[in-house]
Amino acid sequence: MSTIAPPADRTVSTTRIAVASFIGTAIEFYDFYIYGTAAALVLGKLFFPTFSALAGTLAAFATFGVGFVARPIGAVIFGHFGDRTGRKAMLVTSLLVMGTGTVAIGLLPTYGTVGIAAPVLLVLCRFLQGVGLGGEWGGAVLLATEYAPRGKRGLWSSFPQMGPAIGFIVAGGSFLLLGRVMDDAAFESWGWRIPFLASAALVVVGYYIRMRIAETPVFREAMDRNERTKAPIVDVVRRQGATLALSTCAFILAHTLFYTITTFALSYGTTVLDLDKDMLLLCAMAAALVLGLATPVLAVLSDRVGRRTVCLSAGILAALWAYPMFALINTGEPLLIGLAMAVGMLAFAALYGPMGAFLPEMFATRYRYTGASVAYNASGIVGGGVTPVLATQLVASTDSSVPVSGYIVVIALISAVCVWFLKETHTTDLGYDPVAAPDQGQG
Repeated sequence: MSTIAPPADRTVSTTRIAVASFIGTAIEFYDFYIYGTAAALVLGKLFFPTFSALAGTLAAFATFGVGFVARPIGAVIFGHFGDRTGRKAMLVTSLLVMGTGTVAIGLLPTYGTVGIAAPVLLVLCRFLQGVGLGGEWGGAVLLATEYAPRGKRGLWSSFPQMGPAIGFIVAGGSFLLLGRVMDDAAFESWGWRIPFLASAALVVVGYYIRMRIAETPVFREAMDRNERTKAPIVDVVRRQGATLALSTCAFILAHTLFYTITTFALSYGTTVLDLDKDMLLLCAMAAALVLGLATPVLAVLSDRVGRRTVCLSAGILAALWAYPMFALINTGEPLLIGLAMAVGMLAFAALYGPMGAFLPEMFATRYRYTGASVAYNASGIVGGGVTPVLATQLVASTDSSVPVSGYIVVIALISAVCVWFLKETHTTDLGYDPVAAPDQGQG
């Protein structure tokens, strides 16, 4: 049975689907990244002023990690309703939840105003951000892949996968601009709030665009066949628990690379190497541009040679580049730092580009939103939530970046092994049941 909508339906929706899947992830990752940048630059001073500089940074990164703990919770919640009632409603809701948490952070009083209540409120807002983002990614990639023609799912899934690169560039650019137009005192007093408050306007735009899309044809056909599960998370764990575990561990590397480069490196460069924060932001933004350009290329390559092949190359490149990357960052030279980050982002893109199609293809339609979302967001707990905190502590205790490089190598090897044991999926039909027909699409 075909799982693809009639050509006319898909042709009318092509541009709208591309824009809707892209803009939502761009906005939501902008929201998520401005927190990471603020945590590296200013939040420790404002919300944990009684701590030492190191402890304040660690505390700020710990609140950053709260968002990653919340993301799998959001994945389960939004996945449950997304698998039972549809993708569209959850895409709109996740956008509003994320936007609410982000704008609220921009309105928070600091420790100097309300004392201990300030970091408590910060944690709650960060948790809300994580819940919203936990539902965003899965819905966005399903919107793209479940509309995509067979053989082009990598290409279509690259639309939402480019969102994080643009979100980071806009987030970094906003802090860079603020650093240019105001002094440090003004920035720490109120300037840091502007990127958070600006999210309100972006959410309005995203809401308008997403309200104009239709439900995906794959999901509509599944509902027509009455393929609906009462408890998607229970079903995916029971029927495809091994796949869920392998895919989660396989993609820890993606989060590790990204947040090492975009979050930890900013803190490491400014506090340990005493480098200019604007220079580091520019280097990270240039690397994010490389990510944005490489993602669709590598996603399309995965349509031709397979998801596993491209993802395995990511693990190999990351392991080989881990030590040279920090050696170049430690030089303090902008061009070498930019090169270090750009190659690191290229390794990330080799995993992240195919992932938008790879994860949805692994799971049956009736619990696909839940399976893909939980795997992606659970991998972020270690890769994104733990990595900046652990890396900061490793540098503080050893006075060296070498242990951080070793940590990346270990994660890269774990990722490569898990990818090796995953089944190839790029030729599968999205309507098939991977348990009932486990051999379909192997190649």
